[in-house]
Amino acid sequence: MAFKSNLRWSPSMATVSDIPSDAPDPTPAVDEEALPVPAYVAPSIEGPSHEDLMNTPPVQESDPAPPSRAADGWSPVVAHDHAPIVDDAPLSSQGRTSRTPWSVRISLLLVAALVGGLAGHYASPAKSGPGGVTINAVTNAPGAARLPNGKSIPAIVKKVEPMIVSIDVKGNNSEDQGTGMIITSSGLVLTNNHVIAAAVGNGGTITVTRTGSIKSLPATLVGTNPIDDVALIRIDNATNLPTMTFGNSNDVVTGDAVVAIGNALGLAAGTPTVTSGIVSALGRTVTASSTTATETLNNMIQTDAAINPGNSGGPLLDSDGDVIGMNTAVAGTLQDGTSAQNIGFAIPAATIESLLKSLKAGESVVTHGAFIGVEITSMTPQLQQQYKFKVSSGAVVMSVIAGTGASKAGVKQGDVIVGVNGTPITSAQDITSVLSSLRPGDQITLQLVRGKKHFTVHVTLGTTPSS
Repeated sequence: MAFKSNLRWSPSMATVSDIPSDAPDPTPAVDEEALPVPAYVAPSIEGPSHEDLMNTPPVQESDPAPPSRAADGWSPVVAHDHAPIVDDAPLSSQGRTSRTPWSVRISLLLVAALVGGLAGHYASPAKSGPGGVTINAVTNAPGAARLPNGKSIPAIVKKVEPMIVSIDVKGNNSEDQGTGMIITSSGLVLTNNHVIAAAVGNGGTITVTRTGSIKSLPATLVGTNPIDDVALIRIDNATNLPTMTFGNSNDVVTGDAVVAIGNALGLAAGTPTVTSGIVSALGRTVTASSTTATETLNNMIQTDAAINPGNSGGPLLDSDGDVIGMNTAVAGTLQDGTSAQNIGFAIPAATIESLLKSLKAGESVVTHGAFIGVEITSMTPQLQQQYKFKVSSGAVVMSVIAGTGASKAGVKQGDVIVGVNGTPITSAQDITSVLSSLRPGDQITLQLVRGKKHFTVHVTLGTTPSS
Protein backbone atom coordinates (compact mmCIF):
# COMPACT_ATOMS: atom_id res chain seq x y z
CA MET A 1 0.00 0.00 0.00
CA ALA A 2 0.96 3.53 -0.29
CA PHE A 3 -1.61 5.12 1.98
CA LYS A 4 -1.68 5.21 5.74
CA SER A 5 -4.62 5.02 8.03
CA ASN A 6 -6.33 2.64 10.32
CA LEU A 7 -7.16 1.01 7.06
CA ARG A 8 -3.95 -0.24 5.60
CA TRP A 9 -2.98 -0.44 2.02
CA SER A 10 -1.67 -3.81 1.04
CA PRO A 11 1.85 -3.33 -0.39
CA SER A 12 0.37 -0.49 -0.49
CA MET A 13 -2.73 -1.45 1.44
CA ALA A 14 -5.18 0.10 3.78
CA THR A 15 -6.86 -1.00 6.98
CA VAL A 16 -10.15 -0.22 8.68
CA SER A 17 -11.39 0.10 12.26
CA ASP A 18 -15.15 0.31 12.86
CA ILE A 19 -17.17 -2.02 10.71
CA PRO A 20 -20.92 -1.92 10.11
CA SER A 21 -22.48 -5.10 11.43
CA ASP A 22 -25.45 -5.33 9.10
CA ALA A 23 -26.06 -4.67 5.46
CA PRO A 24 -27.70 -1.30 4.88
CA ASP A 25 -31.44 -1.24 4.44
CA PRO A 26 -32.49 1.64 2.20
CA THR A 27 -36.13 1.43 3.22
CA PRO A 28 -35.86 1.42 7.03
CA ALA A 29 -32.38 2.39 8.02
CA VAL A 30 -28.88 1.28 7.12
CA ASP A 31 -26.51 0.27 9.85
CA GLU A 32 -24.14 3.22 9.85
CA GLU A 33 -21.77 2.04 12.52
CA ALA A 34 -18.34 3.19 11.44
CA LEU A 35 -15.84 0.65 10.19
CA PRO A 36 -12.71 0.03 12.22
CA VAL A 37 -10.06 2.64 11.81
CA PRO A 38 -7.72 1.41 9.09
CA ALA A 39 -4.01 1.16 9.46
CA TYR A 40 -1.39 -0.16 7.16
CA VAL A 41 -0.68 -3.81 7.53
CA ALA A 42 3.01 -4.12 6.94
CA PRO A 43 4.64 -4.83 10.28
CA SER A 44 8.30 -4.55 11.10
CA ILE A 45 9.37 -7.76 12.83
CA GLU A 46 12.59 -8.52 14.61
CA GLY A 47 13.43 -12.07 15.63
CA PRO A 48 14.05 -12.59 19.36
CA SER A 49 16.87 -14.81 20.59
CA HIS A 50 16.24 -18.25 22.07
CA GLU A 51 16.97 -16.84 25.55
CA ASP A 52 14.46 -14.02 24.98
CA LEU A 53 11.79 -16.55 24.08
CA MET A 54 12.45 -18.66 27.16
CA ASN A 55 12.32 -15.62 29.49
CA THR A 56 9.39 -13.81 27.92
CA PRO A 57 6.21 -14.04 30.07
CA PRO A 58 3.04 -15.12 28.27
CA VAL A 59 1.06 -12.33 26.64
CA GLN A 60 -2.16 -11.48 28.45
CA GLU A 61 -5.31 -11.38 26.36
CA SER A 62 -6.11 -8.01 27.81
CA ASP A 63 -2.98 -6.53 26.24
CA PRO A 64 -3.71 -6.11 22.51
CA ALA A 65 -0.74 -6.21 20.19
CA PRO A 66 0.24 -2.83 18.74
CA PRO A 67 -1.00 -2.16 15.23
CA SER A 68 1.39 -2.82 12.37
CA ARG A 69 1.95 -0.58 9.37
CA ALA A 70 2.27 -1.57 5.76
CA ALA A 71 2.76 1.46 3.54
CA ASP A 72 5.22 4.31 3.43
CA GLY A 73 4.18 7.79 4.41
CA TRP A 74 0.64 6.95 5.49
CA SER A 75 -0.88 7.38 8.91
CA PRO A 76 -3.98 5.79 10.48
CA VAL A 77 -7.35 7.31 9.75
CA VAL A 78 -10.17 7.60 12.25
CA ALA A 79 -13.54 6.30 11.14
CA HIS A 80 -16.32 8.82 10.68
CA ASP A 81 -19.24 8.66 13.05
CA HIS A 82 -21.54 7.87 10.16
CA ALA A 83 -19.26 6.29 7.64
CA PRO A 84 -16.84 3.38 7.30
CA ILE A 85 -13.20 4.23 6.83
CA VAL A 86 -10.72 3.06 4.24
CA ASP A 87 -7.00 2.98 4.71
CA ASP A 88 -5.10 5.08 2.24
CA ALA A 89 -1.67 3.68 2.78
CA PRO A 90 -0.06 1.27 0.39
CA LEU A 91 1.01 -2.04 1.92
CA SER A 92 4.09 -2.55 -0.08
CA SER A 93 6.67 -0.14 1.17
CA GLN A 94 9.98 -1.55 2.14
CA GLY A 95 12.69 1.00 2.56
CA ARG A 96 16.13 -0.39 2.17
CA THR A 97 17.91 2.89 2.65
CA SER A 98 15.57 5.55 3.93
CA ARG A 99 12.23 3.97 4.67
CA THR A 100 8.83 5.54 4.81
CA PRO A 101 6.29 4.51 7.48
CA TRP A 102 5.07 1.72 5.20
CA SER A 103 8.54 0.37 4.54
CA VAL A 104 9.60 -2.73 6.39
CA ARG A 105 12.51 -5.09 6.72
CA ILE A 106 11.55 -8.41 8.20
CA SER A 107 13.72 -10.79 10.19
CA LEU A 108 11.73 -13.93 10.89
CA LEU A 109 12.45 -16.37 13.68
CA LEU A 110 11.15 -19.76 12.54
CA VAL A 111 9.77 -20.81 15.93
CA ALA A 112 6.96 -22.91 14.44
CA ALA A 113 9.41 -24.76 12.24
CA LEU A 114 11.64 -25.47 15.22
CA VAL A 115 8.78 -26.79 17.33
CA GLY A 116 7.39 -28.89 14.48
CA GLY A 117 10.80 -30.35 13.79
CA LEU A 118 11.26 -31.46 17.39
CA ALA A 119 7.80 -32.99 17.55
CA GLY A 120 8.40 -35.07 14.42
CA HIS A 121 11.85 -36.06 15.59
CA TYR A 122 10.45 -37.97 18.54
CA ALA A 123 7.44 -39.52 16.83
CA SER A 124 6.95 -43.27 17.00
CA PRO A 125 9.60 -45.08 14.98
CA ALA A 126 8.93 -46.06 11.42
CA LYS A 127 11.81 -44.95 9.23
CA SER A 128 15.53 -44.67 9.90
CA GLY A 129 16.76 -41.09 9.76
CA PRO A 130 20.11 -39.28 10.24
CA GLY A 131 22.01 -40.40 13.30
CA GLY A 132 20.06 -43.62 13.61
CA VAL A 133 16.89 -41.92 14.89
CA THR A 134 13.61 -43.20 13.45
CA ILE A 135 10.64 -41.05 12.48
CA ASN A 136 7.18 -41.59 11.06
CA ALA A 137 7.08 -40.67 7.37
CA VAL A 138 4.74 -40.85 4.40
CA THR A 139 5.39 -40.41 0.70
CA ASN A 140 2.01 -39.15 -0.49
CA ALA A 141 1.62 -35.40 -1.25
CA PRO A 142 -0.69 -33.22 0.88
CA GLY A 143 -4.23 -32.85 -0.43
CA ALA A 144 -5.06 -29.68 -2.37
CA ALA A 145 -7.22 -27.06 -0.65
CA ARG A 146 -10.50 -26.70 -2.51
CA LEU A 147 -13.14 -24.02 -2.85
CA PRO A 148 -16.83 -24.83 -2.24
CA ASN A 149 -17.38 -25.44 -5.97
CA GLY A 150 -14.72 -28.15 -5.89
CA LYS A 151 -12.06 -26.11 -7.72
CA SER A 152 -8.51 -26.70 -6.52
CA ILE A 153 -6.80 -23.59 -5.13
CA PRO A 154 -3.35 -24.82 -6.30
CA ALA A 155 -4.79 -25.18 -9.82
CA ILE A 156 -6.14 -21.63 -9.74
CA VAL A 157 -2.80 -20.32 -8.48
CA LYS A 158 -0.91 -22.18 -11.19
CA LYS A 159 -3.22 -20.66 -13.80
CA VAL A 160 -2.82 -17.01 -12.74
CA GLU A 161 0.71 -16.77 -11.27
CA PRO A 162 2.34 -16.08 -14.66
CA MET A 163 0.13 -13.00 -14.97
CA ILE A 164 1.10 -11.51 -11.59
CA VAL A 165 4.14 -9.31 -10.94
CA SER A 166 5.82 -7.89 -7.85
CA ILE A 167 6.41 -4.14 -8.12
CA ASP A 168 9.28 -2.18 -6.59
CA VAL A 169 9.19 1.64 -6.61
CA LYS A 170 12.02 3.97 -5.62
CA GLY A 171 11.67 7.71 -5.21
CA ASN A 172 11.80 10.49 -2.62
CA ASN A 173 14.50 8.58 -0.73
CA SER A 174 12.06 5.74 -0.11
CA GLU A 175 11.25 2.32 -1.53
CA ASP A 176 7.74 0.89 -1.84
CA GLN A 177 6.60 -2.54 -2.93
CA GLY A 178 3.31 -3.84 -4.25
CA THR A 179 1.68 -6.15 -6.75
CA GLY A 180 0.43 -5.83 -10.31
CA MET A 181 -1.71 -7.73 -12.85
CA ILE A 182 -0.66 -8.12 -16.51
CA ILE A 183 -3.63 -7.20 -18.73
CA THR A 184 -2.09 -7.05 -22.24
CA SER A 185 0.48 -9.21 -24.01
CA SER A 186 2.52 -6.06 -24.66
CA GLY A 187 3.10 -5.53 -20.94
CA LEU A 188 0.40 -3.22 -19.55
CA VAL A 189 0.08 -3.82 -15.81
CA LEU A 190 -2.65 -2.65 -13.44
CA THR A 191 -1.89 -1.74 -9.85
CA ASN A 192 -2.93 0.71 -7.12
CA ASN A 193 -1.99 4.36 -7.52
CA HIS A 194 -0.57 4.40 -3.99
CA VAL A 195 1.89 1.67 -4.97
CA ILE A 196 3.62 3.82 -7.60
CA ALA A 197 2.98 7.26 -6.05
CA ALA A 198 6.59 7.66 -4.88
CA ALA A 199 7.79 7.57 -8.49
CA VAL A 200 5.38 10.20 -9.82
CA GLY A 201 6.90 13.51 -10.90
CA ASN A 202 10.28 13.13 -9.21
CA GLY A 203 12.37 10.92 -11.43
CA GLY A 204 11.64 7.80 -9.42
CA THR A 205 11.98 4.32 -10.87
CA ILE A 206 9.57 1.41 -11.23
CA THR A 207 10.65 -2.21 -11.74
CA VAL A 208 8.63 -5.43 -11.82
CA THR A 209 9.52 -9.05 -11.22
CA ARG A 210 7.43 -11.78 -12.80
CA THR A 211 6.34 -14.76 -10.72
CA GLY A 212 8.98 -17.48 -10.77
CA SER A 213 11.74 -15.06 -11.77
CA ILE A 214 14.38 -13.11 -9.88
CA LYS A 215 15.07 -10.68 -12.72
CA SER A 216 13.84 -7.09 -12.27
CA LEU A 217 12.37 -5.54 -15.41
CA PRO A 218 12.13 -1.76 -15.89
CA ALA A 219 8.62 -0.34 -16.23
CA THR A 220 7.18 3.02 -17.26
CA LEU A 221 4.20 4.88 -15.80
CA VAL A 222 1.33 5.20 -18.30
CA GLY A 223 -1.59 6.74 -16.39
CA THR A 224 -2.68 7.44 -12.81
CA ASN A 225 -5.99 7.94 -11.03
CA PRO A 226 -5.47 8.83 -7.37
CA ILE A 227 -9.21 9.38 -6.86
CA ASP A 228 -10.01 5.73 -7.53
CA ASP A 229 -6.52 4.55 -6.51
CA VAL A 230 -5.77 2.85 -9.81
CA ALA A 231 -2.67 3.17 -12.00
CA LEU A 232 -1.37 1.65 -15.23
CA ILE A 233 2.28 0.91 -15.95
CA ARG A 234 4.02 -0.79 -18.90
CA ILE A 235 6.85 -3.32 -18.73
CA ASP A 236 9.48 -2.03 -21.15
CA ASN A 237 9.98 -4.01 -24.38
CA ALA A 238 7.58 -6.80 -23.32
CA THR A 239 5.89 -9.13 -25.81
CA ASN A 240 3.76 -12.28 -25.77
CA LEU A 241 2.90 -12.08 -22.08
CA PRO A 242 0.00 -14.07 -20.57
CA THR A 243 -2.90 -11.88 -19.45
CA MET A 244 -5.46 -11.82 -16.65
CA THR A 245 -9.14 -12.49 -17.29
CA PHE A 246 -11.64 -10.22 -15.58
CA GLY A 247 -14.82 -11.68 -14.08
CA ASN A 248 -18.16 -9.97 -13.49
CA SER A 249 -17.93 -8.14 -10.18
CA ASN A 250 -21.51 -6.91 -10.60
CA ASP A 251 -22.75 -10.47 -10.03
CA VAL A 252 -20.70 -11.06 -6.88
CA VAL A 253 -22.76 -11.79 -3.76
CA THR A 254 -21.87 -11.96 -0.09
CA GLY A 255 -20.55 -15.41 0.73
CA ASP A 256 -18.85 -16.05 -2.62
CA ALA A 257 -15.49 -17.83 -2.35
CA VAL A 258 -12.40 -15.76 -3.20
CA VAL A 259 -8.62 -16.11 -3.44
CA ALA A 260 -6.18 -13.22 -2.89
CA ILE A 261 -2.66 -13.24 -4.33
CA GLY A 262 0.10 -10.69 -3.86
CA ASN A 263 3.58 -9.68 -2.80
CA ALA A 264 2.66 -9.77 0.90
CA LEU A 265 5.14 -7.85 3.07
CA GLY A 266 7.54 -7.82 0.13
CA LEU A 267 9.01 -11.06 1.50
CA ALA A 268 10.44 -12.19 -1.84
CA ALA A 269 9.77 -10.72 -5.26
CA GLY A 270 8.53 -13.32 -7.73
CA THR A 271 7.05 -15.59 -5.05
CA PRO A 272 3.57 -14.26 -4.23
CA THR A 273 1.55 -15.17 -1.14
CA VAL A 274 -1.84 -16.87 -1.56
CA THR A 275 -4.79 -16.65 0.86
CA SER A 276 -8.46 -17.55 0.55
CA GLY A 277 -11.77 -16.59 2.10
CA ILE A 278 -15.17 -15.24 1.15
CA VAL A 279 -16.82 -11.98 0.13
CA SER A 280 -17.84 -10.61 3.53
CA ALA A 281 -19.86 -7.60 2.33
CA LEU A 282 -20.44 -5.36 -0.68
CA GLY A 283 -20.79 -1.63 -1.26
CA ARG A 284 -18.46 -0.52 1.52
CA THR A 285 -17.23 3.07 1.67
CA VAL A 286 -13.81 3.64 3.21
CA THR A 287 -11.61 6.69 3.70
CA ALA A 288 -7.82 6.68 3.85
CA SER A 289 -5.31 9.45 4.25
CA SER A 290 -1.64 10.32 4.59
CA THR A 291 0.09 13.48 5.72
CA THR A 292 -0.46 14.93 2.26
CA ALA A 293 -3.55 13.28 0.81
CA THR A 294 -6.90 11.74 1.66
CA GLU A 295 -9.12 9.55 -0.46
CA THR A 296 -12.56 8.04 -0.11
CA LEU A 297 -13.31 4.89 -2.07
CA ASN A 298 -16.90 3.83 -2.71
CA ASN A 299 -18.53 0.53 -3.55
CA MET A 300 -15.65 -1.60 -2.23
CA ILE A 301 -15.74 -5.37 -1.86
CA GLN A 302 -15.04 -6.51 1.72
CA THR A 303 -13.30 -9.86 2.20
CA ASP A 304 -11.91 -11.96 5.03
CA ALA A 305 -9.12 -13.35 2.83
CA ALA A 306 -5.90 -12.18 4.49
CA ILE A 307 -4.51 -9.04 2.86
CA ASN A 308 -1.19 -7.59 3.97
CA PRO A 309 1.14 -4.77 3.01
CA GLY A 310 2.52 -5.55 -0.40
CA ASN A 311 -0.76 -7.09 -1.57
CA SER A 312 -1.94 -3.77 -2.95
CA GLY A 313 -2.59 -3.97 -6.66
CA GLY A 314 -2.94 -7.75 -6.61
CA PRO A 315 -6.00 -9.73 -7.73
CA LEU A 316 -8.99 -10.85 -5.72
CA LEU A 317 -10.11 -13.91 -7.70
CA ASP A 318 -13.42 -15.74 -7.91
CA SER A 319 -13.69 -19.54 -7.83
CA ASP A 320 -12.86 -19.72 -11.55
CA GLY A 321 -9.64 -17.75 -11.14
CA ASP A 322 -11.05 -14.60 -12.77
CA VAL A 323 -10.38 -11.13 -11.34
CA ILE A 324 -13.34 -9.62 -9.47
CA GLY A 325 -11.35 -6.99 -7.58
CA MET A 326 -8.00 -5.33 -6.85
CA ASN A 327 -6.78 -5.77 -3.26
CA THR A 328 -6.29 -2.30 -1.85
CA ALA A 329 -6.76 -1.86 1.91
CA VAL A 330 -7.02 -3.75 5.17
CA ALA A 331 -8.51 -2.82 8.53
CA GLY A 332 -6.12 -2.20 11.37
CA THR A 333 -7.02 -1.22 14.93
CA LEU A 334 -9.84 0.58 16.66
CA GLN A 335 -9.24 3.76 18.63
CA ASP A 336 -9.33 1.77 21.86
CA GLY A 337 -6.49 -0.43 20.63
CA THR A 338 -8.63 -3.40 19.67
CA SER A 339 -7.31 -5.11 16.56
CA ALA A 340 -9.60 -5.68 13.59
CA GLN A 341 -9.41 -9.19 12.18
CA ASN A 342 -9.80 -10.41 8.59
CA ILE A 343 -11.24 -7.23 7.12
CA GLY A 344 -9.81 -6.29 3.76
CA PHE A 345 -11.12 -4.27 0.83
CA ALA A 346 -10.84 -4.58 -2.93
CA ILE A 347 -11.80 -2.23 -5.78
CA PRO A 348 -14.43 -3.98 -7.95
CA ALA A 349 -13.28 -5.16 -11.39
CA ALA A 350 -16.15 -3.25 -13.01
CA THR A 351 -14.82 0.01 -11.56
CA ILE A 352 -11.32 -0.72 -12.86
CA GLU A 353 -12.58 -1.60 -16.34
CA SER A 354 -14.45 1.70 -16.55
CA LEU A 355 -11.16 3.55 -15.98
CA LEU A 356 -8.96 1.69 -18.46
CA LYS A 357 -9.67 3.87 -21.49
CA SER A 358 -8.48 7.05 -19.79
CA LEU A 359 -5.53 5.30 -18.14
CA LYS A 360 -4.33 3.85 -21.46
CA ALA A 361 -4.61 7.30 -23.00
CA GLY A 362 -2.06 8.48 -20.46
CA GLU A 363 -4.49 10.64 -18.53
CA SER A 364 -3.68 11.47 -14.93
CA VAL A 365 -6.65 12.46 -12.79
CA VAL A 366 -6.33 15.27 -10.30
CA THR A 367 -8.69 15.49 -7.33
CA HIS A 368 -9.71 18.70 -5.60
CA GLY A 369 -11.22 16.95 -2.59
CA ALA A 370 -14.90 17.77 -3.26
CA PHE A 371 -17.27 15.79 -1.03
CA ILE A 372 -21.06 15.33 -1.27
CA GLY A 373 -21.45 13.76 2.16
CA VAL A 374 -22.92 10.35 1.33
CA GLU A 375 -21.79 6.76 1.21
CA ILE A 376 -22.96 5.10 -1.97
CA THR A 377 -22.94 1.80 -3.82
CA SER A 378 -23.89 0.91 -7.37
CA MET A 379 -27.42 -0.36 -8.03
CA THR A 380 -27.52 -4.09 -8.74
CA PRO A 381 -30.34 -6.47 -9.68
CA GLN A 382 -30.02 -7.97 -6.20
CA LEU A 383 -30.43 -4.61 -4.46
CA GLN A 384 -33.32 -3.65 -6.70
CA GLN A 385 -35.14 -6.88 -5.94
CA GLN A 386 -34.40 -6.85 -2.21
CA TYR A 387 -35.48 -3.27 -1.60
CA LYS A 388 -38.06 -2.89 -4.37
CA PHE A 389 -36.34 0.07 -6.02
CA LYS A 390 -38.23 1.54 -8.95
CA VAL A 391 -35.09 2.13 -11.04
CA SER A 392 -32.55 -0.42 -12.25
CA SER A 393 -29.44 1.78 -12.31
CA GLY A 394 -27.91 4.62 -10.33
CA ALA A 395 -26.00 5.10 -7.08
CA VAL A 396 -27.80 3.96 -3.93
CA VAL A 397 -27.28 6.17 -0.86
CA MET A 398 -26.20 3.84 1.94
CA SER A 399 -25.84 6.56 4.56
CA VAL A 400 -25.77 10.35 4.86
CA ILE A 401 -23.10 12.01 7.00
CA ALA A 402 -24.47 14.59 9.41
CA GLY A 403 -23.53 18.22 8.83
CA THR A 404 -22.55 17.72 5.18
CA GLY A 405 -24.03 19.34 2.09
CA ALA A 406 -26.11 16.23 1.34
CA SER A 407 -27.54 16.17 4.85
CA LYS A 408 -28.48 19.85 4.73
CA ALA A 409 -30.10 19.39 1.31
CA GLY A 410 -32.37 16.63 2.61
CA VAL A 411 -30.78 13.60 0.94
CA LYS A 412 -31.83 10.43 2.77
CA GLN A 413 -30.61 6.89 3.16
CA GLY A 414 -32.20 4.74 0.45
CA ASP A 415 -32.38 7.54 -2.12
CA VAL A 416 -31.05 6.63 -5.56
CA ILE A 417 -28.90 9.23 -7.34
CA VAL A 418 -29.67 9.04 -11.07
CA GLY A 419 -28.11 12.33 -12.20
CA VAL A 420 -25.60 15.04 -11.24
CA ASN A 421 -25.83 18.41 -12.97
CA GLY A 422 -27.79 16.77 -15.75
CA THR A 423 -25.22 14.00 -16.31
CA PRO A 424 -26.83 10.52 -16.06
CA ILE A 425 -25.57 8.40 -13.18
CA THR A 426 -25.68 4.64 -13.63
CA SER A 427 -23.21 3.59 -10.92
CA ALA A 428 -21.23 4.86 -7.94
CA GLN A 429 -18.21 5.23 -10.22
CA ASP A 430 -20.05 7.83 -12.33
CA ILE A 431 -20.37 10.11 -9.31
CA THR A 432 -16.66 9.81 -8.55
CA SER A 433 -15.87 10.79 -12.12
CA VAL A 434 -18.14 13.85 -12.01
CA LEU A 435 -16.71 15.03 -8.68
CA SER A 436 -13.11 14.84 -9.92
CA SER A 437 -13.47 18.15 -11.76
CA LEU A 438 -15.31 19.96 -8.95
CA ARG A 439 -14.07 21.80 -5.88
CA PRO A 440 -15.24 22.28 -2.30
CA GLY A 441 -17.80 25.12 -2.25
CA ASP A 442 -19.20 24.32 -5.69
CA GLN A 443 -22.96 23.76 -5.85
CA ILE A 444 -24.36 20.76 -7.72
CA THR A 445 -27.83 19.53 -8.59
CA LEU A 446 -28.67 15.94 -7.72
CA GLN A 447 -31.46 14.09 -9.51
CA LEU A 448 -32.91 11.62 -6.98
CA VAL A 449 -35.48 8.83 -6.87
CA ARG A 450 -37.20 8.09 -3.56
CA GLY A 451 -39.81 5.38 -3.88
CA LYS A 452 -41.95 6.46 -6.86
CA LYS A 453 -40.96 10.11 -6.50
CA HIS A 454 -38.40 11.77 -8.82
CA PHE A 455 -37.02 15.14 -7.64
CA THR A 456 -33.91 17.34 -7.50
CA VAL A 457 -31.95 18.94 -4.67
CA HIS A 458 -29.09 21.44 -4.62
CA VAL A 459 -25.99 20.42 -2.66
CA THR A 460 -23.02 22.56 -1.70
CA LEU A 461 -19.90 20.42 -1.82
CA GLY A 462 -17.68 20.10 1.23
CA THR A 463 -14.14 18.81 1.66
CA THR A 464 -13.30 15.12 1.84
CA PRO A 465 -12.73 14.37 5.54
CA SER A 466 -9.24 13.42 6.62
CA SER A 467 -10.33 11.50 9.69
